[in-house]
Amino acid sequence: MSRSRFFAWRPHPWHGLDVGEDPPRVVSAYIEITPFDLVKYEVDKRTGYLRVDRPQRTSASPPTLYGFIPRTYCAERVAALSPRSKRGDGDPLDICVVSERPIDRAEVILSARVVGGLQMVDAGDADDKIIAVLATDAIWGGVTRIADLPDALVERLRHYFLTYKLVSDRPTQVSIEQVYDADHAHRVIAAAIADYSDAFPENDVPESR
Repeated sequence: MSRSRFFAWRPHPWHGLDVGEDPPRVVSAYIEITPFDLVKYEVDKRTGYLRVDRPQRTSASPPTLYGFIPRTYCAERVAALSPRSKRGDGDPLDICVVSERPIDRAEVILSARVVGGLQMVDAGDADDKIIAVLATDAIWGGVTRIADLPDALVERLRHYFLTYKLVSDRPTQVSIEQVYDADHAHRVIAAAIADYSDAFPENDVPESR
């Protein structure tokens, strides 16, 4: 029996996992939040463990799985693709993944086929949200364009991100400049991969397992 390569210890979700099997079209997604979560969880950048960021301020929960693409970073190249942004937000690139079957646990890794995205700006920072489908999904796995997703689902994503940071008596600093298709999403992901290489040149890509 052949032996596959494996990690002898848990890799950091941002720096230690593969970016995906066919980036920027099919990428890995590390899931931080599910549609069942009313608390915003976020990976701790130093330890790689999931930590509580804050309870959701509104009654809305994310319409899809929500996490990030490993080995990506939002800096100058990502900001250059978002005309109203002053800079990248300094985080890994966010991704929302559509799945027909409910997935109710976080800290899972999956393969996601990219179909589009939201060009979001948060207090001047480029904070794009890539939209993808679970690559092995029986219903959505064959989708390649955001136009093939229900309009209501895309609108729910827009509404969630426009409201998930709302605080009473404070003006919102979040805007969504456009909803874009797969071609632009691929450019954003390629830019985020290049930004990561610039920011973390010492972090060699791990061998495929």
